[in-house]
Amino acid sequence: MAKRACALHILVKTEAECLALKQQLAKGADFHQLAKKYSTCPSGKRGGDLGEFKKGDMVGSVDKAVFSGPELAIQGPVKSRFGYHLVKVLYRN
Repeated sequence: MAKRACALHILVKTEAECLALKQQLAKGADFHQLAKKYSTCPSGKRGGDLGEFKKGDMVGSVDKAVFSGPELAIQGPVKSRFGYHLVKVLYRN
């Protein structure tokens, strides 16, 4: 059976913007609120919620971060052809 995960992400155009948002999160900012305000991905309207998905469903660099990085930690900037992502894995199974 394919590995599955559930994750949140924020997508922005520049690495600098991504790092600035990561600093805000480190100081206790709410991931959902920042995603709604800043993410350029349609998932931003849902607070960055990507829902549950299978390994291989996301763009390569994000897929790698989700399936090999730590759970419940903010990862990024993760660069893809879409821009820079902050990724938070809620669970993997």
